[in-house]
Amino acid sequence: MSGRLVSVSAMTSTTDIEPFVNRYAAMWNEPDPARRSAAIAALWGEDGVEFIGSAGYRGRDAIQTRVAEAHEQFVATGGFRFVAAHDAVHHHDAVTFTVHMVPAAGGEPVWAGVVFALLGEDGRIQRDYQFTGAEAATRAVVTGFLARLAEGKPEQIAELFAETVDWQLDWPAEGHPAVPWIKPRSTRAEVADHFRALNTFHVPDKRGGGVPRILVDGPDVVVLGEIRQTVKATGKAYIARCALHLTIDNGLIARYHVYEDSLTVAQALSGNDL
Repeated sequence: MSGRLVSVSAMTSTTDIEPFVNRYAAMWNEPDPARRSAAIAALWGEDGVEFIGSAGYRGRDAIQTRVAEAHEQFVATGGFRFVAAHDAVHHHDAVTFTVHMVPAAGGEPVWAGVVFALLGEDGRIQRDYQFTGAEAATRAVVTGFLARLAEGKPEQIAELFAETVDWQLDWPAEGHPAVPWIKPRSTRAEVADHFRALNTFHVPDKRGGGVPRILVDGPDVVVLGEIRQTVKATGKAYIARCALHLTIDNGLIARYHVYEDSLTVAQALSGNDL
């Protein structure tokens, strides 16, 4: 996907701008490393730079690493794709446009980035500035977490957590059976162990859940939904309503508090009504 190079002086109409913007959005979705590398070489000058709020990526090699990591997190495992918003504006050596991240299965955007790019005479990007809203970035982390949770891959889920986590997952008072996967946790490694334990005690291909409601207030997020699992030992399926209180810090989950219908879980684990 090398694309057609158009000089800055010639790029004066939407006929030229739209293909440029579409190639930019498609680059993040490209699964083949060689084609992705070719797309980056066609879009960026050799010494091109991309800036996001927290970092800068100088040169094509750094940009390739950046795009590959984003593809792995949000497209390959996150279940999203990037699309252009068709709002590009261009004059002289500058182009600005919006890129949305949307669920691959369809739905409303969960993230939006505004790109402001300065181009060289050959039409390639020399400097690329990406601006994002804090709420959109927070929502993207949470929706990525929910997508990985649905896939049930513990290590990939844990990658979205901070090294130290404020973890809260309580159980009823004495007299109720112990639940093996519920215990104090505070590290990313222990988070992975929690989700491995869930896989051990449940039938993986029978997990599920309804469409959650996500409420965002700054770095804090409340997710309202339900858990659908089947216990291996008893064969009993259950649906438990739950709420998650998450706090996102620097793109990672730093607080994970769970409030769930623990009685329903206990009944399914024991095989009896309590």
